[in-house]
Amino acid sequence: MNKADSVIIKKDIENLAEIFSKYKSHFEGKCFLITGAGGFLGKYMVLLLKHLNDKVLSKPATAILLDNYVTGYNSNIASDENITFIKHNVIEPFSTDKHIDYIIHAAGIASPVYYTRFPIETMDVGTLGTRHMLELAREKKVKSFLFTSSSEVYGDPDNKFVPTPETYNGNVSIIGPRACYDESKRFGETMCVTFFKTYNIPVKIVRPFNVYGPGIRQDDYRVLPNYIEHALRHEALPVHGDGKNTRAFCYINDSIEMIFKLLFSDANGESFNIGNPNEEKSVLDLAKLVAELMPFKVEIAYTEPPLAVYAKSDPKRRCPDISKLQSVIDFQPKYNLRTGIQRTIQWYQEEYNIKLEEHNIKLQ
Repeated sequence: MNKADSVIIKKDIENLAEIFSKYKSHFEGKCFLITGAGGFLGKYMVLLLKHLNDKVLSKPATAILLDNYVTGYNSNIASDENITFIKHNVIEPFSTDKHIDYIIHAAGIASPVYYTRFPIETMDVGTLGTRHMLELAREKKVKSFLFTSSSEVYGDPDNKFVPTPETYNGNVSIIGPRACYDESKRFGETMCVTFFKTYNIPVKIVRPFNVYGPGIRQDDYRVLPNYIEHALRHEALPVHGDGKNTRAFCYINDSIEMIFKLLFSDANGESFNIGNPNEEKSVLDLAKLVAELMPFKVEIAYTEPPLAVYAKSDPKRRCPDISKLQSVIDFQPKYNLRTGIQRTIQWYQEEYNIKLEEHNIKLQ
């Protein structure tokens, strides 16, 4: 099956387009600039814009897509007469003669395996890249600027602050194995708020909590894709340590809905958690659920963490408080973890032509 023909992703995009058909005025005739357009989140953003142009909008939206493919895929880019891809590293300034209405700065190296491999590049994209995009936003007088930060800004939160509100300042090691990512995101947020206060740039900051779903890299190495990848190879699911650490998992459609609704809001100069607080699970319980959803027997194995980022620095709990976000936009999570994992497994089947036994996974 061709990557563009994924049944699951097509349905996801149709569901998002139905939600945003009520926001036509925010899209029609507007120009979006998206960094990290070849990445996991970027792919869904681009496909949504393309679908809205093809099926919903009277006047098409245009988009400028930037990526340098350190961790993105060029196959994720859907270019046409309205959507222009430019290979560009955002640590260098970017200029264009085109008017820009919205900037979504989604470039970044989010997987611990990759930011351990590319620590300098990780720091640069979170700091220099953010500064260049803010300067462009100032020059173009954009309607809205959205920076994708991370729940990693909270580090390893005290249990008293889980679910974690945006007011929690974090427990982050400035020289630890995750610091290149965590600290660059924290400083990126500082720059955004400073540009808002100094130049009135309409910035919004989102802090995603463990987003997953179709389109995530096969070799991303974060816990959920890692489990699915091992299961489909008929290998034991590797649970690090005692498996008690938790994460709150958010399906990609819910994340994209929150991102665009915040982009179009008037909540400037602030940070917002995006995630699903209803789906906090231990990594062991997650392994058990993935094993249950496979149509063949899957073993679970306890292993030592392969890297320092997965050892002592791994946060013990991660779960968002999204009440602040819900006070600004109309949002309720639509996808539970079981459904989201089923959809992700089916995408893996489509993408990699994996033939599971005849009793295929039934999607809800």
